[in-house]
Amino acid sequence: MTLRTPLPMAALAALIACAAALPAGAQTGASMPMGQGPGYHDPRSPFKPLQEQEGVLSWKLLSSVSTRMEKNAVIPQFPNAVQKLDRQTVRVQGFMLPLEPGDKQRHFLLSAVPTSCSFCVPAGPEGLVEVRSRNPVRYTLEPVQVEGQFSVLSSDPYGMFYRVTDARETGAGR
Repeated sequence: MTLRTPLPMAALAALIACAAALPAGAQTGASMPMGQGPGYHDPRSPFKPLQEQEGVLSWKLLSSVSTRMEKNAVIPQFPNAVQKLDRQTVRVQGFMLPLEPGDKQRHFLLSAVPTSCSFCVPAGPEGLVEVRSRNPVRYTLEPVQVEGQFSVLSSDPYGMFYRVTDARETGAGR
């Protein structure tokens, strides 16, 4: 499957803001507090949930962030274990959400869970990592794994909490 049109970061920010604004039960059908967890994995999905792997950043750790409201902004509060990852080289796995046209992507999101809707972001910012790669990565519905410099973002204008830059593909996730 190829995405023909780019998803502008402003549209992505709007989708994330909408997902964050919904009550938790409306997002997942469960009574999980908003901002808690890497996203909802639909049991009807043809894709198996990601398995934790040694040497690969844990989505459970990334989703341990909490948030607080300050004026009209959601402010992430990262645990020390997450803060220590800032500016470190990490390996992360996830399901690709392309942000560029074509089947090769240099700018995309990785999600802890596969998308079940072409128009929906499958998780809040704690379940997404923005990736900027050195070389294009072929879009796939299967999990991918990349390695690069990790950034913990406390005031990203698009609402992202995490970014990996100078990334290179290291293999398939799972």
